[in-house]
Amino acid sequence: MKEPHNYAHVGYGMIAVAASLTVIALVALVIGSNVLYGDHLQREKTAEFKECKANDFKTPGCEKYWDKINTDVSGIHVDLGK
Repeated sequence: MKEPHNYAHVGYGMIAVAASLTVIALVALVIGSNVLYGDHLQREKTAEFKECKANDFKTPGCEKYWDKINTDVSGIHVDLGK
């Protein structure tokens, strides 16, 4: 009778799990000193958006928001003068 197990596939699966855990550990080491890394990024982007909003999205660098404003969903209506 033939052996029903395929040990090679199990080994490859274990290698994949070990590799993914290694990647998670490396990411944790990179941002380990700054556990609120994502929070800082979000606060920077929010401050940038509020600054653009205060200047009616006309300052350089605020062009990326033009497709998201002037809609009923956003509630922000600005004359961009395109």
